[in-house]
Amino acid sequence: MSALQTLASADAFTGSASAIGYGLAAIGPGVGVGIIFGNGTQALARQPEAAGLIRTNQIMGFAFCEALALIGIVMGFVYK
Repeated sequence: MSALQTLASADAFTGSASAIGYGLAAIGPGVGVGIIFGNGTQALARQPEAAGLIRTNQIMGFAFCEALALIGIVMGFVYK
């Protein structure tokens, strides 16, 4: 096995590890978004008059959770 083949296989492993790492990192924000919208739906059902405040808080929570997912995908490219 030549040095070039060894280097190519090491790069392939690093890319695979990054993809697996991002997949695992996406679990947290996915669960967070589910909790946010599930509880928001329950809150809207209990107090429909507070819809504006509840919706605003849902959007902010969604944005924070998705920011974590975006940071996770960027880290896969930064640390190769």
